[in-house]
Amino acid sequence: MSRLILWALRAHWGLSVVVMACNLGGLAVITTELWLIGFFGRLGPDWLTTFLQVAIYPAIGALAGIVLAVRDRGHYFGWLDQRRPPSEAEAERLLRLPISITVRALAIWIPGVIIAAALFAHATQPRNFTVVLFMFTFGALESAALTYLIVDRLIRPTIPVVSEVLDGTTHWSSSVLTRVLVTFAVTGAVPLFMLITVLSDPGTDSTHRIRTGIYLALVGLSAGAVATATLARAVATPMHTLRDALDRIARGDLDVRVPIGSTSEIGRLELSVNELAVNLRERERMRTVFGRHVGTEVAERALSGTANLTGDTRVVTALFVDVTGSVALSTELAPHDFVAKLNRLLTIVVAATEENQGLVNKFEGDAALCIFGAPIALDDNATPALRAARRIRDAVAATGELDIGIGLARGLVFAGDVGTDSRLEFTVIGDAVNEAARLTTEAKKVQRRILASQAVIDAACAHERDKWILHDTIHLRGRKEPTPCWTDLPAPTPPRHNGTAPPAAASPPAAIRAPGPGADRAADR
Repeated sequence: MSRLILWALRAHWGLSVVVMACNLGGLAVITTELWLIGFFGRLGPDWLTTFLQVAIYPAIGALAGIVLAVRDRGHYFGWLDQRRPPSEAEAERLLRLPISITVRALAIWIPGVIIAAALFAHATQPRNFTVVLFMFTFGALESAALTYLIVDRLIRPTIPVVSEVLDGTTHWSSSVLTRVLVTFAVTGAVPLFMLITVLSDPGTDSTHRIRTGIYLALVGLSAGAVATATLARAVATPMHTLRDALDRIARGDLDVRVPIGSTSEIGRLELSVNELAVNLRERERMRTVFGRHVGTEVAERALSGTANLTGDTRVVTALFVDVTGSVALSTELAPHDFVAKLNRLLTIVVAATEENQGLVNKFEGDAALCIFGAPIALDDNATPALRAARRIRDAVAATGELDIGIGLARGLVFAGDVGTDSRLEFTVIGDAVNEAARLTTEAKKVQRRILASQAVIDAACAHERDKWILHDTIHLRGRKEPTPCWTDLPAPTPPRHNGTAPPAAASPPAAIRAPGPGADRAADR
């Protein structure tokens, strides 16, 4: 069947052959039915003359149908012969092809029905014009309905190409409801009406009625089996494909594309699933890009909220990281070398912060502000902040590229969005952030390069507090009261084994390990 459809699409005579086969099929049904009811025997000795007179119009109509079908081949499928995509007008015209050919077939049939019924009725005794008219009318309807179903199936391989041109590939004449009604007409309504016509014909005896009834039943059953199976497959197959596509999307596979093979509501549904996958891919891309700039948590919050985002006040732990001597480094190194060093530092900061459930709120040149407890609330935001600080300091010291200071403070802040309707930024504002920045300046002067406020130590768990010791009470710039500052304890020296010295542990670079006299008074940068 697929090969036959492709041949009919490609061959110049393909469409005319399909249309003529449908019309001849309807004519054959009528002729066979007339023969079974013994109608030809009623024509008398001049039956051949009458038959030839009746055949004149069908011959003219068939010739006209062939000429028009050949013209239609170039009119509707010219772009296919030229091996190019259709234009928008050509695509829209192609969607109207089934209903256009069906209406034209009926227009050709109607005069022939009237002429044939009049000639046959005139030649018979008694003159049963009504019976013959109904029989030819139902035959014309059967032929037109069959033409619609076959031509609608014929253009289906071109629908994926048409869908690339048109946003919507639906057309009212090819809706599921229309297909169901036409299929019902072909398989049930028309054969039954033919049977009613035969049974109501007073000139047909019981023997002819029985065999005609059996014939019409066989026509209805065979046509019904083929048409129903075709309709069921046309609905079930794309629905299975859509179900599989939606299952893949639900599992997170967004590289899904459903081939659009119908001009009905199913085709629109296929297009909608493809648009859904595209929109989800774009949303995921935005989330990824957005998350790189503002953090995954803030990106999720922004994408799931409205344009007017808000914030709230909460207790958080702020961690501030800053590079020592960055001005001197920027003058000594080429810009791209300095940026490469900063990127390696910030990679360490991001990894340590996110693994401890924090948020890198912003990068400020050679510094970074990390927040623990916003926008995602934590039962304990001090312990992971202290743990992240130690990891950042150790990882940076292991690279030996830069010297840093880390300050930690805890307190009530506003965590939310600031800005205008057209530009919003998630940030935290409060004394804890300022205190962390001041502690960072002082941390550059201590050997361990980390200073935490008393509030952070008090809020941490006991296991983490045991790793910290009070360093000093410092009067921070801009604050009225002195601040107790804590720093972490050096890791204990591993015991000797078998009288041998323990392996050398990774140690910070000289700038961190052994500040010279007066280093505590060194400039911040």
